Amino acid sequence: MLQLATLIKHHATFRPDHPAVVFEQERLTWRQFEARVSQCARLLSSLGVRQGDRVATVLTNCRELLEVYWAVPSIGAVLVPLSPLLMASGLASLLRDSGAVCLITQRSMAALVDQVRDELPALSADRVLMVDGAIGAYPDYAALLNNCPAGQADPVTVCQDELFNIMYTSGTTGLPKGIMHSHFVRSMYCTLFASAWRMTPESVVLHTGAIVFNGAFVTLMPCFYLGARYILQRQFDPEEAIEIIGRERVTHTMMVPAQIIALLESPSFSPDKLASLEMILSLGAPLYQEHKDLLNRHLPNRFYELYGLTEGFWTILDKTQSVRKAGSVGSPPCFYQMRIVREDGSDAPPGEVGEIVGRGPSLMLGYYGRPDLTEQAIRDGWLFTGDLGYADSEGYLYLVDRKKDMIDSGGVKVYPRDIEEVAVRHPAVSEVAVFGVAHEKWGETPVAAVVLQANASVDAEELRDWINERVGARYQRLHAVQIVADFPRNAAGKTMKRTMRDAYPSSMPAEPHA
Repeated sequence: MLQLATLIKHHATFRPDHPAVVFEQERLTWRQFEARVSQCARLLSSLGVRQGDRVATVLTNCRELLEVYWAVPSIGAVLVPLSPLLMASGLASLLRDSGAVCLITQRSMAALVDQVRDELPALSADRVLMVDGAIGAYPDYAALLNNCPAGQADPVTVCQDELFNIMYTSGTTGLPKGIMHSHFVRSMYCTLFASAWRMTPESVVLHTGAIVFNGAFVTLMPCFYLGARYILQRQFDPEEAIEIIGRERVTHTMMVPAQIIALLESPSFSPDKLASLEMILSLGAPLYQEHKDLLNRHLPNRFYELYGLTEGFWTILDKTQSVRKAGSVGSPPCFYQMRIVREDGSDAPPGEVGEIVGRGPSLMLGYYGRPDLTEQAIRDGWLFTGDLGYADSEGYLYLVDRKKDMIDSGGVKVYPRDIEEVAVRHPAVSEVAVFGVAHEKWGETPVAAVVLQANASVDAEELRDWINERVGARYQRLHAVQIVADFPRNAAGKTMKRTMRDAYPSSMPAEPHA
């Protein structure tokens, strides 16, 4: 038997008065947090939720979401976290696909739920709970919680291979797929990441992004496993994050690159204010080398980088290697293996670019209801990532790009990241996204969308020429630069390149690479 929800009861028993969860003005000890988790479990049981049933959440960051995360597996049910940025059709599709019998959400989502509930016969109105007050036919979560009968929920035995959650991909490269994680896989998140991040029960962990995405579990699971303090920000704000780090003496935090850049560019940024940090983890997308170097100068021996897929393969760049292996995203941790595979299926030698393939104990059970896609992704126990990279002679991984983002310009492979690393060196550039657009002669040609630094002044043509003078090859020269206020991003903070590419004019006039 392996039941992760016993972690909360363990900490409530053996360190009941230690701070557990901090959310805005709320501060809960392990005893208080366990009481809320147990009450939530009793509520779900009283609503008829049984072992194996799916419980979906559509919530922004809040304390209630954290307690649901631990209550659902405690009764053997399956957690299905969904993004509050979903539109009606997407919400209906994922609720239907997962077979959710209960939904915990917020009043701002009520109109969308009204639109789709007729399509979801398993989801009755009394099982759609609102954390911020009843509305229409949907009851108030807090009121039900307070009126729930006292006592323990029926004990449930959960085997290690049973489902803990279904995590839907963000859909940046296609329709969302439901990734199945077992209790065993989530236990690997607890133990392996606790070791990798050098966390202890005295650590203080700050999470600034949306916890509905799998990246949040990279620090959430080891923190709750160890009984450390978990601080959740309602939504990312760099000035507030800096203030929280200083006030709470935060030791560990993880951010996506856009958040790290915002932190570095904040007028409140100061190494002294962040002196308590032992880890700054970047994940979700490659962080530009320019910003890695800046972090390592201002806050030495704190920077980690994670390359990982929700499907279950990771590499970690440890803080002790972040300068020596600048440009790398690290090496596979213990119990993991990595290969770089050519198009013909053979293994590439060090230095040669190929598809990144890996395996380890965090590998998903598969895509829910899609054995066909599972067979494409996992072959002979190896996960084929769809990402391109190479390994050096010491086994450290260097990302090149996603296969789907690679630009084929006149038969030449152009990797957007190579151009982005040049563009971000311009003093006016804050962020850049390079993507391919159709071209009459070359098939595709690279274009860059750029977010400028605050108060920066440079026109698009001047910036394009500056970049084109510095790229390493003629075929990397940009056809055009678009200056934008911000990028379209999903709720995980990842840049939606495909959205920008699709919005760009569908054809380009023929022009030579030169």
